[in-house]
Amino acid sequence: MPPKTRLTSLHHRLRYYSQLMRIERPIGTYLLLWPTLWALWIAAEGVPDELILLIFVAGVFIMRSAGCVINDIADRKVDGAVARTKDRPLAAGKVSTGEALGLFGALLFLAFILVLQLNTLTLLFALVGALLAASYPFMKRYHPFPQVYLGAAFGWSIPMAFTAVTGDYPPPVAWLLFCANLIWTTGYDTMYGMCDREDDLKIGVKSTAIFFGTYDRLGVGLTQLLALIMLLQAGALAGLGHWFKWGLLSAALFFIYQQYLIRARDRWLCLQAFLNNTWPGMMIFLGIAAHYAWS
Repeated sequence: MPPKTRLTSLHHRLRYYSQLMRIERPIGTYLLLWPTLWALWIAAEGVPDELILLIFVAGVFIMRSAGCVINDIADRKVDGAVARTKDRPLAAGKVSTGEALGLFGALLFLAFILVLQLNTLTLLFALVGALLAASYPFMKRYHPFPQVYLGAAFGWSIPMAFTAVTGDYPPPVAWLLFCANLIWTTGYDTMYGMCDREDDLKIGVKSTAIFFGTYDRLGVGLTQLLALIMLLQAGALAGLGHWFKWGLLSAALFFIYQQYLIRARDRWLCLQAFLNNTWPGMMIFLGIAAHYAWS
């Protein structure tokens, strides 16, 4: 193969791998990053150690990428039947299952190297997190609440952040944050599931969007309300003041806007509502950071 042809082939492979990792769609990274930053700032009562912060930010990107790859491996036989996913590299036959498994293994290895820089307790928690991330894509075949399971996988960085910063088991505030994030994730991933509900019904996979049925908007609204209440309680435990409450109020306004977007259950507006969730996550973080910076 001529050098130019080899370079072209390599370029295509790398592009397919980046698509498997969703590098061009960073929303999942943001949704995983914001709760991680909440936990790091509260655990450290301010700006955390620079090395720990760097490890967790890199870990968020790597584990989100690994989760996307294993999700496409699990769904490789059904993605072709869903309008939104039919062009994904595995579903379209652009990469092999073996290549995807190799990429998944490489990402897990990188994550393992990162977590080795932290204490033993955090390493043990990381093993649970890896199991959650690897098993989540298969949950939609067995029960109607895969979004709840995703919430556990996305929120596991919260207790890990506390163990990394303090070297001790996570306190009650960490688990309250974890539960709040789990509920929030269930809500926004339900909106994501509303985009694919018709296709999911055809291919036989389960979701909270299908489970809630005509009460989907109510279900999303209740998860958002409960998440805010739990975050308010977590803030009280952590001694967070008015800056944090302003952050929660801003998040609530975004939740109201999302309810407006999904009012007619239009597929693409539901997707926009899902994407909008990076903003409440960021506003809550800014409220936490402002508390420790200026209170």
